[in-house]
Amino acid sequence: MALMAEDEQQDLHSQLQFLQNQVKELETENAKLSSMLSNCTCHKLEQNADSDGVERTDLVNKMERITVGNGVKIKKKNSKQGDRGSSIQAAFQFARRYIALKVMYFGPRFYGFASEAQMDPTIESELFKALVETRLVFGDKKSWQYSRCGRTDKGVSSIGQVVALLLRSCHKVKGGSTGQLITEDLCERELDYVRILNKVLPKDIRVMGWCPVPVDFSARFSCRSREYKYFFWKANLNIMAMDSAGKKFVGEHDFRNFCKMDAANVHSFRRRVTLFEICPFDERFQDDELWSIRIKGSAFLWHQVRCMVAVLFMIGEGVESPDVLDVLLDVDKTSRKPQYIMAPEIPLVLQSCEFEGLKFKCTEDARQALQLHFKKECQSHKLQAAIFHEALRSCSLSVNDDSRSSYAVKKKACMHIPLMSRATEPSYEERISSKLKRGQQEKVDVLVGE
Repeated sequence: MALMAEDEQQDLHSQLQFLQNQVKELETENAKLSSMLSNCTCHKLEQNADSDGVERTDLVNKMERITVGNGVKIKKKNSKQGDRGSSIQAAFQFARRYIALKVMYFGPRFYGFASEAQMDPTIESELFKALVETRLVFGDKKSWQYSRCGRTDKGVSSIGQVVALLLRSCHKVKGGSTGQLITEDLCERELDYVRILNKVLPKDIRVMGWCPVPVDFSARFSCRSREYKYFFWKANLNIMAMDSAGKKFVGEHDFRNFCKMDAANVHSFRRRVTLFEICPFDERFQDDELWSIRIKGSAFLWHQVRCMVAVLFMIGEGVESPDVLDVLLDVDKTSRKPQYIMAPEIPLVLQSCEFEGLKFKCTEDARQALQLHFKKECQSHKLQAAIFHEALRSCSLSVNDDSRSSYAVKKKACMHIPLMSRATEPSYEERISSKLKRGQQEKVDVLVGE
């Protein structure tokens, strides 16, 4: 309760400070307009100088809306003089600055990160809603100069996704002009972007920090490396075999046999993996232990990590030899990918995105709010796990004699077909050739139709 009271007090203080700044700006602009009016030589304006001065003051006070960064809105009456009202409102546009945001999200209920997906909700769609609701962005999406570090698939989570875009700032450009771009590295007394956005975002999405970036920054192309983690239960997997095999991924290779091939848009499948390791995680359930695979590289192909993990699991189960990775990485000998099911998406996490010189900022109040939120979420999921644990115990205790006899019958293991004996997908060259043939046929169909 004390923490909530402090948060509310901090919010009120921020609101008051912001409103005081707005009043000062309005008073300054009113003085400028009055000065311009007094210097006018028009006879008509000289006759009505006093009344026009009052009208201009009223016009400033009747601006349609001023929305502060923390979501508080001050309602104003509509101006009767549309042209002059719109020009004055434009004069009071906030300055903008280019910002990188570090974003965390829990992926199971989302249809991936990118808003271009055919299904909703996506992480981006929720983020865009929050940006519009808090009035941190102006105009259409194109004017935001938006970029993202990567696109994660349906169900995948992240604690280190990065996006960049132009956001409203409470600072002014030198010279007192407004509605322009701030290029200075001004961070003190800036809007608390983390706190503002987290107040309106759904509980499974959180902004972790922000950082000013140069105008030529791209969240995608300025990224130096990306790191993923894949969580799994050890069960009977041979961790040593998986670790030894996984080291073969390190270095620059052609990973066309470890991805979902997008021949239309991707023409080079060479990627560099800089780190691979398998480590235990501090979590146990009964006799099992949670582990994680950590993979870091400059960039990754579509579904690359999940395909890599799927083959590693086959090696850990003992149904494939570690040497199979050498065969699959040799695309001269293996130009067509064997068909196999990639690893599930839920355990995959985009751990971090590395940029040169970026240091994400977060106020102490926003950091405390984040810690409290994540603590509550952890407790909530632990409670859910406890309920399922109780259901498991209850099921075990209520086994009857017939059930016990059925459990005694061993389930027949699925027959494993070796990877190199399976049906294969079309090679990259075959896909391109097929695409060219389709294009030529479409041209012929168009000519025939004409």
